[in-house]
Amino acid sequence: MKLLKIIHTFLLACLGAVSVFMTLSVIFNLFGIREIEGNYVLFVVYSNLVCGIIYLCAAIANWKNLTFSFYIMVLASLILIVTFIFFGVYITGGGIYEAKTVKAMTFRTIFTVVMAVVSFILLRRASGKK
Repeated sequence: MKLLKIIHTFLLACLGAVSVFMTLSVIFNLFGIREIEGNYVLFVVYSNLVCGIIYLCAAIANWKNLTFSFYIMVLASLILIVTFIFFGVYITGGGIYEAKTVKAMTFRTIFTVVMAVVSFILLRRASGKK
């Protein structure tokens, strides 16, 4: 179970750091990332920034054995699901977007839900419940 906790914490920290770096690069046009990204959707970028910060907080919470890791991962999952719904409405309304944004949102949403489930499992194991 300790290995699962280490892998979980590592994945959250890595994706959190990459998410924060990439979203700030798009927002502030660092290193010409904005042109590379093409037709980005700003509210999706901001939700990814918030979730990246949540991933980093969850990694720290996991490492320090704090129980709210699960709850903030559920929050991140809800943020991404709501963003995905609004993104679908945006696409249906004729909004300009990149196909890679749909793939990235799908990956991020599934990843976050899986990480929330793993957080729940770790929380249950730590509290002695099976």
